[in-house]
Amino acid sequence: CCFSKLFWQYFLMKKDFIISIDQGTTSSRAILFNIKGKPIYSSQKEFTQYFPKSGWVEHNPDEIWRTTLKTLKDTIKKAKSLRGKILSIGITNQRETTVLWDKKTGKPVYRAIVWQDRRQEEFCKKLRKQNKDTMIFNKTGLLIDSYFSGTKIKWILDNVPKSRELMNKKQLLFGTIDSFLIWRLTKGKVHATDATNASRTMIYNISSNKWDDAILNLLKIKKHILPEVKNCADDYGQTHSSITGKPIPINGVVGDQQSATIGQCCFEPGSLKSTYGTGAFVLLNTGSKKIYSKNRLLTTIAYKINGKTTYAMEGSIFIAGAGVQWLRDRMKFFKKAPETEKIVKSLNNNNDIYLVPAFTGLGAPYWDANARGVLSGITRDTSPKEIVRATIEAVAYQTFDLFEAMKHDGLRPKIVKVDGGMVMNNWFSQFLSDIVNVKVLRPKVQETTALGAAFMAGLQIGVYKSLKDISKNWHLDKKFSPKMKNKSRSVLIKGWEKAVKRALIN
Repeated sequence: CCFSKLFWQYFLMKKDFIISIDQGTTSSRAILFNIKGKPIYSSQKEFTQYFPKSGWVEHNPDEIWRTTLKTLKDTIKKAKSLRGKILSIGITNQRETTVLWDKKTGKPVYRAIVWQDRRQEEFCKKLRKQNKDTMIFNKTGLLIDSYFSGTKIKWILDNVPKSRELMNKKQLLFGTIDSFLIWRLTKGKVHATDATNASRTMIYNISSNKWDDAILNLLKIKKHILPEVKNCADDYGQTHSSITGKPIPINGVVGDQQSATIGQCCFEPGSLKSTYGTGAFVLLNTGSKKIYSKNRLLTTIAYKINGKTTYAMEGSIFIAGAGVQWLRDRMKFFKKAPETEKIVKSLNNNNDIYLVPAFTGLGAPYWDANARGVLSGITRDTSPKEIVRATIEAVAYQTFDLFEAMKHDGLRPKIVKVDGGMVMNNWFSQFLSDIVNVKVLRPKVQETTALGAAFMAGLQIGVYKSLKDISKNWHLDKKFSPKMKNKSRSVLIKGWEKAVKRALIN
């Protein structure tokens, strides 16, 4: 009787949760975490990808909002069914994707221009010819590229007459996806972003931690359209009761790759994580030092807490999981992504087949917007299996390119923590370890991107006392150590390098 009473008291006791909104490139998700960092429930909804012209990629901001709202409400409902109390909301988001909207009506003036979009490459060439590279790199840590938000803002202002008209009337707002969602969740009361998202716009000075007047003047962007820049763990207002039933505070905001860095507890200088989602992104914590790469890697803000900025060096791969999506949706080689592991394991080797997935150009360390995809080494014996394997292998080879660039900058990672959908493929994780010749650690909680935002929200409200306290919640799932012989690795990498040269020639 006594045991039964204690059991029911425990069962009926309210549980504390944090919701993380993870707004990604292909889907919107909301994940319910307990305060130990364990995912309890997840709701996910894909949305439409638009490709109006070659190299252009767009999203419908209203569809992003609808899918986000649907998943958020699903997750709130689940928390209620578990008799849980939602302490806070954290937001993580696809970075660089750009939205401009009417401050009065809340309506976007144009579709969201996605980070993958290459339409501003000609404008970027003009900036390079004007020798603006060094100035922009020194201030922002970024190379001049259409990848970043600043050039996307300029395109909308130059090509959508209503946008400049609204800007001149002080009725226009800019935001990366986090800002847009915060503005809508708070019913227009808060127009804010965090330092990590701001650092990816190419208009934010990462030394002064302010929007940069000189770059804004160069791009003809007025400062009043820009959001307030806050810490990653901060007060971002609260959701409106008409949206979430009762107000819920928003206390954590981090761009997706930095959020994964936090979720992986890479808090020490020299610690590194690599995320394999739609694209792949390697971030190396450099502490309070800004290290400017001589090998075309980016300097960025890893996180900002209590006014203190921690920096990172980053390498960006545009196509990782998106390549698997292409194989599934366009090539129809399989129905579900997990099938790829069985396919690649059925082959003893790659049969000298290489695929360079430069579908939207090549990112670091090449930064060639005009590069296009190349499939090389095909013969009459080539089947979809070889193409699937080549696509998976390409992600590891691109990671190797980033590690080589870091080595030339004097940084030699000894361990890499990995996350993202692709690393659930054990074959890929082992191949990655073999190619980069470094130990690969996969955590038990794979939702590290969403987890990072939850950690920041929890830090702000006192659930976690420090970053050290947060680190106690990281647990290893599986370790992969290099097994490949140096000679075999060298042969494979040389084949990859030849294939990349062909992609760069096009």
